Amino acid sequence: MRFRLRRALRLGPVRLNFTERGFSSWGFQVGRWTWNNRTRRHTVDTPGPGYLQSRGRRRR
Repeated sequence: MRFRLRRALRLGPVRLNFTERGFSSWGFQVGRWTWNNRTRRHTVDTPGPGYLQSRGRRRR
């Protein structure tokens, strides 16, 4: 099993995501709603264990 290093830097509602290789993506979070620019996915946190997620960007 490989150890992976990930980090999210929060600047108000903006989140900058970093991996071992450096900057990976940024996102926007307001309450339970989140949007990620790399995947273009919307995620809504639901009560309990689970969440709703859009399909995001479609590949051609």
